[in-house]
Amino acid sequence: MYSLCFLVHFSCSFLLWVLADIQPADHRLNVSDKAWEDNLRIQNFQDRAIIEGAEQDIFELKAPYTAEDATVVPISIHTKILQTPERYIKKMSIFVDMNPMPVVGFFEFTPDSGKADLAMRIRVDTFSYVRAVAELNTGELYMTKSFVRAKGACSAPPPASMEDSRKLLGKMKMKVVGEVKMGEPNLMQVKVRHPNITGMAPLKIGSRVIPPAFFMDSFEVDYNGKLIVKAFLTFSISMDPALRFYFVPEKDGVMTVKGTDTKKNKFSSTHEVKAG
Repeated sequence: MYSLCFLVHFSCSFLLWVLADIQPADHRLNVSDKAWEDNLRIQNFQDRAIIEGAEQDIFELKAPYTAEDATVVPISIHTKILQTPERYIKKMSIFVDMNPMPVVGFFEFTPDSGKADLAMRIRVDTFSYVRAVAELNTGELYMTKSFVRAKGACSAPPPASMEDSRKLLGKMKMKVVGEVKMGEPNLMQVKVRHPNITGMAPLKIGSRVIPPAFFMDSFEVDYNGKLIVKAFLTFSISMDPALRFYFVPEKDGVMTVKGTDTKKNKFSSTHEVKAG
């Protein structure tokens, strides 16, 4: 699904990256915007209108201006509307303009999520805008973005802990953040052990061995059988994907999380949710 887009965008991004590296720092913002307007916007939204800047008050994206570690950049999306059957965010698309794989993920929501907020850790390969596009059930598109200064995330050798992620592949840790409140949006945190290999990095510094891409590519959550969020992911998500999202429990029950990866592995876990 991603292979052709990857090759086309990689060539364009590499050229833009080289040009940006010899220009003043402020020029990188324009280069990132150009990559978005000339390629990503058209590929994903064609000629649809996207409301952004001061004209939108739907959500905001927070990210560090300078990444301490480009391989694990924390980002969070904060929405300003509640998910109701009449009006809700049905899809959130997240991009890093200048990444070799600019798509981070596509997230589909339902009114049962309560809020379409998200938090995760991503890879940022070079100076770039991280942007999110929200699509409402009524069809409107809204966008917010944040610029991040980073370098080399996708080609960085993995940490030694990657072997633990291989051995514990698909193991999950799940918890509700804070006290469970029935009938209200509750924040859920899920961490999945997975090496999320980019296919661009050697196994260790100085090595010429570059393993093929191998990453978690889907993520689905339901509570008592009702879908909360469904996601399609890429290797722009950091190793051991960690995601935060909301759900609205009406009564005690069980949250089920399922995932797959590019080698067709399937994994799942459940978490019991009780008030008090």
